[in-house]
Order: sequence, then structure tokens, then C-alpha cells
Amino acid sequence: MTEPILLTPGPLTTAAQTKAAMLADWGSWDGAFNALTASVCRDLVAIVDAAEDHVCVPLQGSGTFAVEAALGTLVPKNGKVLVPDNGSYCKRIVRILGYLGREAVVLAHGEQEPADPTRIDAALAADRAITHVAQVHCETGTGILNPLREIAAAVAGRGRGLIVDAMSSYGAIPIDARTLRFDALIAASGKCLEGVPGMGFVIARRALLERGGGNSHSLAMDLVDQWQYLEKCGQWRFTPPTHVVAALRAAIDQFQLQGGRAARLARYTENCAALVCGMRALGLRTFLPDDLQAPIIVTFHSPPDPAYDFHEFYRRVRDRGFILYPGKLTAVDTFRVGCIGAIGVDTMKRAVAAIADALHEMGVRRLGPE
Repeated sequence: MTEPILLTPGPLTTAAQTKAAMLADWGSWDGAFNALTASVCRDLVAIVDAAEDHVCVPLQGSGTFAVEAALGTLVPKNGKVLVPDNGSYCKRIVRILGYLGREAVVLAHGEQEPADPTRIDAALAADRAITHVAQVHCETGTGILNPLREIAAAVAGRGRGLIVDAMSSYGAIPIDARTLRFDALIAASGKCLEGVPGMGFVIARRALLERGGGNSHSLAMDLVDQWQYLEKCGQWRFTPPTHVVAALRAAIDQFQLQGGRAARLARYTENCAALVCGMRALGLRTFLPDDLQAPIIVTFHSPPDPAYDFHEFYRRVRDRGFILYPGKLTAVDTFRVGCIGAIGVDTMKRAVAAIADALHEMGVRRLGPE
């Protein structure tokens, strides 16, 4: 049976070479695996042009594990975090801060509104107790891209710390640590690097990690302890996701051979354009205007036809070889289609055809407003 194509923001469809890397077993304390971990961490730092003052701390688990670890380790217990909120992953950060007992200040935005650097600057000016800003770069609840460079400049200008959730942008959307100041940048193995899920990582300023001891609420998620142990003996503290790390090494090798971040962005941009063009030709509408849309995942309005049912639609599209994502908006009925993974324009065109066939088979005729 042919595997379905994952048109999701992660897990996503991976290359055969990446899958093959998981066929070997690794000893978690073995020198070869330690070298593998070290090489992955070096390359993860290099992808965003971070210098010697940044380090990469890998962590077992999904990207959300790494977000919680970064917030719990780098924000002191009496810290106060501003969260510009324009989507579901921003709201998740607020929820994490609540579990951690860190005070959060929510700066509400509309779901079709990018985070506003001017409003962020004003909030920081108005409340000097705010110590950090936690910013989602690409909010995959909608697919919106927030203006990270301008936000980072505003935060740096006020002398506050910046923690960036770059889960769905790292490896594709430009991020340059030489010109963009951040305390921590968080991403994961199963997104734009096209590895498999199971490892998050935090690229953090070394000096801040050195001062972060005692902040963490959790032994397992203490980035300082994890980093110090890796520095001391090259090993993970607890059983590492060995096969995930091996797959990520293979995925990074392919990333580099294919032309790095610029080539990855170019392919995803072509995928997104083919998807949006094809879906609009069917009569479906995007949730976001083109100037706010990141080429990572696209949110579409659900057809307003009474014959439409997402679960039935999902099943029929899956039967045709493609897995979609449900919507993540509270007030609008939507579904999402990812543009990332080891796929190209031909795949996107076939996906549009499958969607068209599924809707036709369901008897859905009204795809947009009349």
C-alpha cells in the first residue's frame, strides 16, 4: 500500500534517505552517537548564522516540550512575559506560562492581523516589569507570518529578552542571528528540516544559559542541566531519541546538498503558489490575504454547502492519497493544507485534483460565497 502524502505542518512526508537512516540502532552512550549529536547541534546553530555566543540544546519530545523547557529555564520565576496573541500557538504559550507560574501579559491581535511591533513597543514602554516577549514567528493555526525582524528590534530597543517559537519557520524563512537579537530560538526535527518528529531544540545565548540555573520547574526540561551534561561528556542526560537524531542528520545532509534555507524556501513558495492557484480555481477561498501568507501551511474557508462535512471530506481525500489538517480557528469553519515536506509542485497539483474529486463526489457544489 502506498503511503499517503502528509499535507500537514509536521509530521510531514520525509525522503526515503531520511527513513533509511532509522534502520540502524545506536548506543546512547557510544562515541559514534555522541559525535552524531554534536554534528547535528553544530549545524542547527549554523543554519541561523549564530556565532560562538549561541549554543544548541536538544531535547527529547515534540516542539512544545522545547517551548516549555525554554520558557521554564530562561524566564526567572519572578519574570513577566508579553505574548502577542494572533493564533492558537500563541495561546499555547500563555497556557504553558500558567502551568509554570510565570506571569503573562496577553497582547491580543486578530487572527488575520500580524503581530504589531509598534503595539509591542508601547506595551513594553508602559510596563517596565515585563522581562521577556514570547513571539511565534509563523502561526500555523492560520499560516500567518509575523514580522520577526521588526519585533526583535523593538524588544532589543527596550532592553528586554526575546524568546522565539520558530517551529514552523526555522530552516525555510530567513532568520539571521547576526542581525536579529534573541535570547532563544525554538524549533523541532519534524518541520522545515524534513526530519521525523521526536526532538525539539533551543538555540540560546550562552551567557543566559549560564545564568539560568535554578529557574526550571522540571528536571527533565532543565535546559541548563541538559546543556552542561552535554558539554561535560557529550551525552544526553536521559535516553535520547537515537533514531530521530540519525534521521535528522540525514535530513540536514539533504538540506545542505539541496541548497540550504534559500532553496527550501523557494520550493515551499512554489508549492504554496501551486496550491493556492489551484484551490482558488476550484472556488475555494484562503483565510489570509497573500501578503500575510507564509508558504508553510494555508488555511481555507470550508465550503458553505450543506453537503460539506469535514470528516467525510478528510476521509475521501485520504482515500485518494493525501492527509489534510482540520482548521484551528474558533470563529470560522476552515481546513488547512500544508506546503512543506519532501514534496514538490506536482504533488500539490495532484492534491488539488484529489480535493476537487472528493468535493464533487460528496455533492458539494457551493465552494464560496455567491
